[in-house]
Amino acid sequence: MLVVALVALALLLAWPVPRLLARVTTVRRGPRAALVLWQSTAVAAVLAALFAAPAAVPWIVGSAPRLRDSWPVLALAALATGIVTVRLLVSGDRVGRNLRAVRRRHRELVDLLAMEGDGHTRVLEHTTPTAYCLPGVRRRVVLTQGAIDRLTPDELEAVMAHERAHLAARHDLVVEFFTVVHEAVPRFVRSSTALREVHLLIEVLADRAAVRRAGVVTTARAIVGMADGPRPAGAMAMRESTAAAKARIELLEGGRVAGLPAPVASTLMYAASILLVAAPFALLVLAFAGFSPA
Repeated sequence: MLVVALVALALLLAWPVPRLLARVTTVRRGPRAALVLWQSTAVAAVLAALFAAPAAVPWIVGSAPRLRDSWPVLALAALATGIVTVRLLVSGDRVGRNLRAVRRRHRELVDLLAMEGDGHTRVLEHTTPTAYCLPGVRRRVVLTQGAIDRLTPDELEAVMAHERAHLAARHDLVVEFFTVVHEAVPRFVRSSTALREVHLLIEVLADRAAVRRAGVVTTARAIVGMADGPRPAGAMAMRESTAAAKARIELLEGGRVAGLPAPVASTLMYAASILLVAAPFALLVLAFAGFSPA
């Protein structure tokens, strides 16, 4: 039964739970805690999938006189766990290499064509208002002349604060982690909901940094002003769809979450995150409780 519980937990956290959690839009008002909750959901799903096969060993071996007599069972369990591990490693390698290759090529192109600004900033001579950042060791914040011409100095400051927040918090690593897990999950249980929600929460966190720098009204105007800009592959841009931009503007200021004060709601989300990650470990420990191989 514990094996079934682990398999069920992995499937639930990979497919229906993300869809249900995405409908609870009020948690977005606590973006940092909500992001941790999403991360914990993904981590718990992976752990449950990894632990399902080992947890089956005590149940299958059962009354075998000696553990070495059950090597086929152990081999099968190791194979199942190995398949999950290999899928994660292959997905991680593919996603990581592709992202870094795209960013490296784009960075080289920007350094070739753009004018150098302050620090890591580069300015492209283009009329379309665009702002984005390229994470990594040689990080860049890229602006177009169109953005400089369209935005007021305060709005431009909000945009820069937004992009710098992405770089400082390494939001790209969070997105990369979710992308790896997303692609490692079989297609028939894969959900893109988690990726979309994580993208939104990361943008909200960067927006909150812009609000602290330039204020709510200025940041909202900057979001609207940059709504038409493109999002280059591998970059983190302020540009979003109309629906996402509207949601971000509504979340610029904090507030009560599900009727609770934000600190209380965040504490509850952190607690739920801990329980989610602990659940696969607890089930695995229970599966081996009382198991003493001969």
